[in-house]
Amino acid sequence: MINDKLLKPGTIAVVGGSEAISKTGGKVLYNLIKGGYKGHLYVVNPKAQVIQGIKSYPDVSFLPSCDLAILAIPAKMCLQAVTVLAREKNTGAFIILSAGFGEESGEGREAEQKIASVISSVGGTLIGPNCIGFLNMNYAGVFTTPLPVLRPDGIELISGSGATAVFIMEAAVTNGVPFSAVWSVGNSAQTGIEDVLEYLDESYTPGSSSRVKLLYIESIRNPGKLLKHSVSLITKGCRIAALKAGVSEAGIRAASSHTGAMASPDMAYDALLRKAGIIRCHSRSELVAVASVFLHRKPAGKRVGIVTHAGGPAVILTDILSKNGLEVPQITGPAAEKLKEKLHPGSSVANPVDFLATGTAEQLGLILDACDNDFSNIDSVAVIFGSPGLFSVKNVYSLLQEKMKNCRKPVYAILPSLINARNEMDEFAADGNIYFTDEAIFGKALAAVLNQPQPETGAGNSVRVDHKSIRSVIDSAAGGYLEPEDADKLLDAAGIPRPFTVYVTDVKDMESALEAIGFPVAMKAVGPLHKTDAGGVVLNVSDIDKARETFSRLMAIKECRKVLIQKMTPGTELFAGVKYETGFGHLLLAGLGGIFVEVLKDFKCSLIPVGINTAKDMIRSLKGYGIIKGARGQSGVSEELFAELICRLSALTEAAPEIRELDLNPLMGNSEKIVAVDARIRIEKRIPER
Repeated sequence: MINDKLLKPGTIAVVGGSEAISKTGGKVLYNLIKGGYKGHLYVVNPKAQVIQGIKSYPDVSFLPSCDLAILAIPAKMCLQAVTVLAREKNTGAFIILSAGFGEESGEGREAEQKIASVISSVGGTLIGPNCIGFLNMNYAGVFTTPLPVLRPDGIELISGSGATAVFIMEAAVTNGVPFSAVWSVGNSAQTGIEDVLEYLDESYTPGSSSRVKLLYIESIRNPGKLLKHSVSLITKGCRIAALKAGVSEAGIRAASSHTGAMASPDMAYDALLRKAGIIRCHSRSELVAVASVFLHRKPAGKRVGIVTHAGGPAVILTDILSKNGLEVPQITGPAAEKLKEKLHPGSSVANPVDFLATGTAEQLGLILDACDNDFSNIDSVAVIFGSPGLFSVKNVYSLLQEKMKNCRKPVYAILPSLINARNEMDEFAADGNIYFTDEAIFGKALAAVLNQPQPETGAGNSVRVDHKSIRSVIDSAAGGYLEPEDADKLLDAAGIPRPFTVYVTDVKDMESALEAIGFPVAMKAVGPLHKTDAGGVVLNVSDIDKARETFSRLMAIKECRKVLIQKMTPGTELFAGVKYETGFGHLLLAGLGGIFVEVLKDFKCSLIPVGINTAKDMIRSLKGYGIIKGARGQSGVSEELFAELICRLSALTEAAPEIRELDLNPLMGNSEKIVAVDARIRIEKRIPER
């Protein structure tokens, strides 16, 4: 419901404007004037006729028609003012700066919902309440500073927290990062982060719309909308990074299954952002650094050249890049030797290129030209250049600025001298350049950008499951945990292999089953929810006497109704499972089993549907991936079969959305097969809203 009256208002009324710029209403009016707003400004304040040179009206009822109203009045006065403006003054957009609404009480939440209802009834847009405002190229409707440099190609920041938006702007402006718009959605009574993304997606114009979006998220009402429009924007060429905070882990304690205990709300957000192709950051500095990388040319690959006059920072950056999957390739050959001849004795061109503390701007230019034109194994260049405080580095930074604009390959400026070169750095930023101050933060940001996979726009899942059989089991089952036989039927219908299994209730049936299966076997109690904890799992039963003894003991366990017998399956323990997360849909988790999942938490998570490419990415990003590939002479696990099983589990869940929790733990795998030796599935017959 975002409209032109918010984006390009011809008239703005500041309700609660004042002379005091130490107050919210005074500062937002000051920023509108200082920011060069070219439309008509009005003020509503009964205590003066003119405020900051702008005509003031005693009440909103005296105002002429206006497009946008910015409210900086007590919360209890907002509903009446909004009602008059919306219904009598043709006001179609509102920014409510005032606090005291849903962030404080249920009564406040009810009040903001009434305000949103009035505004929506006239097709209007509401930003807030409890926000710092909105600014774009047309006006600065915020009560905070700094007012950033605004350019069409700058970043677009959408924040659920006003204070955090200010701190992000402060960090970004200091490093020369331009903005195109800042949306502070506050309590999101009508317009949330996902609604802004929807508008930006549907109004996106290649060549003129901002391509870089930053999000600060505390909550999302509609994750599906965020996913849809983020994927669409990224597919159109945009780049998005997000900082997510405020996730509670309290719900984990209530989970009954193994998968349920591992999955968490934060994991759901992580999976959502990853599926959307959004880079998740964990601090403001990381978010700003990623945005700064976004605003440079996109390198052709992951091979980085490092140029420095100080060895230590170059070593730090080399370590960071290498640790995070990027290359710092050695530079050799005739072109390298020719370059070395032009540098001071003792310089190195091996990469990092160290042209010593006595290096000159001219030499830096020669190095960057060589990296751009002669060294084909370099895709981008990071220049680290500070000052010991002995001389000005203005000529070096001027040269660096020229090369950043003219080189075909992206050149990143890392300027660490926050005190000794402060003036030169400020001039560098004022000339429209972006810089980094810390090589480690830069290195991690560059790696995050270059390692981020594109969102999987299609399901990419070519597996087929027996949908009719799956529905037959689900439709005939009661809610809760499925009987083991029904779980087996679902696995069979989904094409998920499992060992031959027999369920027995007496010794005679057990003996007959063992004749058919052969030793060794696994014997498990059927009935107890957590059978391992109850002592209900016995492995490697190797003879009939041990089997009889085990059967008697298992049947004596409380709630045990029968005993499951399986042939022992050799291989590496794996794990896969599904959990429904309210608001997000189903999460699919997969990883190595045993100690890797229990203690090391080595598993990956994705939102369903999961296609083959995502499944392979999940497997390859495991810390224990080397075990799957085969380590120390041990045979590994078929990556193709594991990925296929993950896709089949996804397809099963799509066919049976009633599934709330599903555990395949463990799976036993080798290079030839992967089988589910234990399955536990809980369903709810009423399909929850996504």
